[in-house]
Amino acid sequence: MKETRNENLRSMTGYAVETADLPGGQITLELRAVNARFLDLSFRMGEDFRALEPGLRERIGERVKRGKMECRLNFTPAESGTLPGGLNAVLLAQLRALSDNAVAAFPTARPLAVAEILRWPGMLGETGPDADTLQAAALRLAEAALGQFNATRAREGDKLKAAILERVEAMRGHVAGIRPRTPEIVAAYREKLGKRLEELLPSPDHDRIHQEVALFAQKIDVDEELDRLLTHLDEVVRVLHAGGAAGKRLDFLMQELNREANTLGSKSVSLELTRTSVELKVLIEQMREQIQNIE
Repeated sequence: MKETRNENLRSMTGYAVETADLPGGQITLELRAVNARFLDLSFRMGEDFRALEPGLRERIGERVKRGKMECRLNFTPAESGTLPGGLNAVLLAQLRALSDNAVAAFPTARPLAVAEILRWPGMLGETGPDADTLQAAALRLAEAALGQFNATRAREGDKLKAAILERVEAMRGHVAGIRPRTPEIVAAYREKLGKRLEELLPSPDHDRIHQEVALFAQKIDVDEELDRLLTHLDEVVRVLHAGGAAGKRLDFLMQELNREANTLGSKSVSLELTRTSVELKVLIEQMREQIQNIE
């Protein structure tokens, strides 16, 4: 049955392992993933499980969207504490006949060694699970492991979300702190610039000076940048709460935030604005580092 989509924010880093005891041994399925731009899925498994790879790839792809992920699947035969009473006589006779035929066809071929004969499946009487049993058990383990894997990633996602939201609030605080000061900063700079121009020009045209100063004051006004910063922060919060595969969207929003912070810095005419721009960029970079871990 298809798993209901979990809209929690999820980390790309995750780990899960599930085991099951079968007649003759133990089967283990292990999932591990680290950050990647897309879903990069690889398998390490025995030949008995190769037929399952397409199905496992599909099931994992339904639940995991990004990350460099490895799936390990293997069967470990049980160790017997006592030696068997004898060899499998029927199997031994069949193996001898096949070996004789092979040597007759290829006289230079090396005959089977005793150690190879003893390790031959079924020679010592052990009975391991057949391929169908192994594959059915592997699919059950895959379902359980994927559930555990996504639960681990969701818990990590909650931590990443909290860290990002904390920095969003810090950015809002910087904007709230500087916004009431911007008219005063712009007015002070405009007055300073006007006086400077009057001192430098031999025959100042006061009307022209006031026009030029007013135009320049518009260029250094940062109200629009602050408005866009707050709008982008609102969208970051919305995406975080929506959850799902949000990493790429959040990364794009970091670019937009960084653009506004850079523009704020380029328009700065006071040390206070410059410091605010730097603090904003530090917080954006911290958020970007966290977002690199989000699916």
